[in-house]
Amino acid sequence: KLEKYEDQAGFCKVATLQDIKDNDYVLTPGRYVGAAEQEEDGVAFETKMRELSKTLFEQMKQAEELDRAIRKNLEALGYGL
Repeated sequence: KLEKYEDQAGFCKVATLQDIKDNDYVLTPGRYVGAAEQEEDGVAFETKMRELSKTLFEQMKQAEELDRAIRKNLEALGYGL
């Protein structure tokens, strides 16, 4: 048995010819499907942003260390710049 189709924000949407015309015939899906609704996790934006920034900076520091190690190994193999 086939289920009735429903648009799903962030995933799928039936676009009418008028919708497509209104978007200058650009068929980029994001113009039509939009973004899926996000569940609220109860964490304040400032708190979440602080935690994510801390994680990002830690990962950037680790990336720098890995980059140095890779360059050192390449130089040892005779492929340094």
